[in-house]
Amino acid sequence: MATVHLRIGDLVWGKLGRYPPWPGKIVSPPKDLKKPRGKKCHFVKFFGTEDHAWIKVEQLKPYHAHKEEMIKINKGKRFQQAVDAVEDFLKKSKGKEQNIEGKGDSKGKKTPKKPLKILDEDDEDLSALRDPSEKPKNDQPAAFSGVLSHRAWHSPASSMEPISKRLKIIEEESASTSIQAADSTAINGSITPTDKRIGFLGLGLMGSGIVSNLLKMGHVVTVWNRTAEKCDLFIQEGARLGRTPAEVVSMCDITFSCVSDPKAAKDLVMGPSGVLQGIRPGKCYVEMSTVDPQTITELSQVITSRGGRFLESPVAGSQQLSNDGMLVILAAGDRTVYEDCSSCFQAMGKTSFFLGEAGNAAKMMLILNMVQGSFMATIAEGLTLAQATGQSQQTFLDILCQGQMASTFVDQKCQNILQGNFKPDYYLKHIQKDLRLAISMGDMANHPTPMAAAANEVYKRAKALDQSDNDISAVYRAYIH
Repeated sequence: MATVHLRIGDLVWGKLGRYPPWPGKIVSPPKDLKKPRGKKCHFVKFFGTEDHAWIKVEQLKPYHAHKEEMIKINKGKRFQQAVDAVEDFLKKSKGKEQNIEGKGDSKGKKTPKKPLKILDEDDEDLSALRDPSEKPKNDQPAAFSGVLSHRAWHSPASSMEPISKRLKIIEEESASTSIQAADSTAINGSITPTDKRIGFLGLGLMGSGIVSNLLKMGHVVTVWNRTAEKCDLFIQEGARLGRTPAEVVSMCDITFSCVSDPKAAKDLVMGPSGVLQGIRPGKCYVEMSTVDPQTITELSQVITSRGGRFLESPVAGSQQLSNDGMLVILAAGDRTVYEDCSSCFQAMGKTSFFLGEAGNAAKMMLILNMVQGSFMATIAEGLTLAQATGQSQQTFLDILCQGQMASTFVDQKCQNILQGNFKPDYYLKHIQKDLRLAISMGDMANHPTPMAAAANEVYKRAKALDQSDNDISAVYRAYIH
């Protein structure tokens, strides 16, 4: 590949670690900031996040030449906000170079110099740069700013600058409450991390992103995972290590758990060295796993019987949305625990809803996942029928994405199918579990769920074809075998 020569002032796409390419501008580093030794790299300021980093030249691409390509592979809302920020910058500049610090909107005011934190891609201690004196224009675009939490800050987590998300609380007629990320220009002040000690049990696809975002916002977090090696990355980020679930709960004020299914959730609480052994009066336990209402009722009873406070808060989203801090949180149970968790929910999600008594969130979550799973199976069926009848699958997708059913979900999942990319963003085995639990819930309510039942059979066939640990879009393979 031909070498592209870049210089200060050039707009680029920068790639860091496991995060997607993000638009930025090459700027001059502060005079006292030395370039990493032995590395050909540029100092980049990223649009939408105000983060800075040293990026190796091979991880940089010219903005204009690769804009169309990058937009195709990343459809997130925050990513689009960053792209819009680039376009606004280009319009304002009218072809003229902005000052080398890339702060064309500062209206001539000089920004006081404050220490920047260096992100070195090759180091185990991967850090990000942020000028805390700059006020972001939008909510922090975590699709890239997740790199802030990808490794440890050089300073302790407690000294980190709070991220710029705000909360607004909406009381609805249904008596549910929604805590949402509000536009940062609408509300003065920022959300500071709770001073309560946070525990987190379960570092899977969803839990990993959640913990990273809790740390990024400055929470003090103690982690535990059944496979202990998964904790190493978060220890490097600044998390503390708990040896057992009981130890985590005893050390923390609020402990979250996020595991795979009802059995795992109950084993975590009532098994050897489980949560119950660490529960004391006033301790809070928050169950984030997607389970059935009966499991929630059982867990709530045993936790409260020991004087603990219980909240359920399953999350709607995917691994990418978890990484981006854009989950939707459905909470129910102890209202005071929900309020105590507000900064945590702000770190991990774009909005959260309080739905009343324990069990309501589990019911709502199963209904949502039932719809999503059935929809994904139908889309896969449409793609295979198009192929079977001699129609272009790509044309089918193009038409679909121009109509009323257009969505990021449809586009991304169909593109995954057409590319044969079934890397898990949400495990197929988990959506099948959710369909099964939703059907059972319908049976108990004497309510028919024929569409979910049909979709469940397709997912069961996909599981029989060894697709359990692939993404839910791998249900496509059930139709072609």
